[in-house]
Amino acid sequence: MKEIIIGANEADKRLDAFLKSYLKEASGGFIYKMLRKKNITLNGKKAEGTEKLKSGDSIKIFFADETLDKFRGRDNNAVSNAAEDDKKAFKTIGNLPIIYEDENILLVNKPAGILTQKADRKDISLNEWLIGYLLSTGEITSESLETYRPSVCNRLDRNTSGLVICAKSLAGARKMTQLIKTREVDKYYRTIVSGRLTDRVSLKGYLYKDEARNKVYIKDQDPGDDRYSYIETEYEPVSYIKDEDLTLLEVKLVTGKPHQIRAHLSSIGHPIIGDAKYDGRKVPGLNYQLLHSYRLVFPKDLEPPFEMIAGKEFTAELPELFEKIVK
Repeated sequence: MKEIIIGANEADKRLDAFLKSYLKEASGGFIYKMLRKKNITLNGKKAEGTEKLKSGDSIKIFFADETLDKFRGRDNNAVSNAAEDDKKAFKTIGNLPIIYEDENILLVNKPAGILTQKADRKDISLNEWLIGYLLSTGEITSESLETYRPSVCNRLDRNTSGLVICAKSLAGARKMTQLIKTREVDKYYRTIVSGRLTDRVSLKGYLYKDEARNKVYIKDQDPGDDRYSYIETEYEPVSYIKDEDLTLLEVKLVTGKPHQIRAHLSSIGHPIIGDAKYDGRKVPGLNYQLLHSYRLVFPKDLEPPFEMIAGKEFTAELPELFEKIVK
């Protein structure tokens, strides 16, 4: 027999929807049959499947272990190994600066060189670090990962550093995804570009990504090609480094497309230093684009349980190398 205690991440789901997700190899007809025969119960009673789950509810599944594993489509060793991999990722990457944390979200300052999400099965990314961190604090367990896996909500390139929004709960994931999609979270970056820029400017254009080359191309006018997406990037000069003919910029990412800031600035003749892919100037000791997700500003009208971040601004300290180049 398997008992599942419903937590906040499963609450408000229909029982049948939860069971179809949990027993992913079982048909809907089989699940309803098991409910009718009381081989699956809710709070010790027969259930129809249409019930809305509440935190603390008890679901009992009266299957043999082998049968349960078959309908879950899982390998116990694989599940255990995944949790161990998450713990190993946390130890490998180590402690990262956490800028803010509550029961639903976590904001972390990601160093350059770390993937936000896996590109390959063997990769270690911030996603695995997050789960390993939460396992280490006891906020989640290997068993809770069977029904919900915390994850990052916004992606940064491997060598772009700075603020990443992570969802610890399903509620956090849904809310942050919504805010990012509707552009209600203002995202600001710091970078250094070649040449002198003196005015605050809003750049508009159209971007196409060549997946095979992992490179994007930008046109000023709509090319009438469905492969191109509209983009908008705002920038404001912070300071000018006269001796090196470099400008420190704060960039607001209005739309969020791959390599958008890097390619957009390069397209106007002011590439980011160190960014070889987009014609950036070589700088001793720097072998990647100097781009840092510096500041996040949340909207003011957030309701519980997100009132603690309503209208708040969070910043991530610049990396040491960035500070050194600025000075």
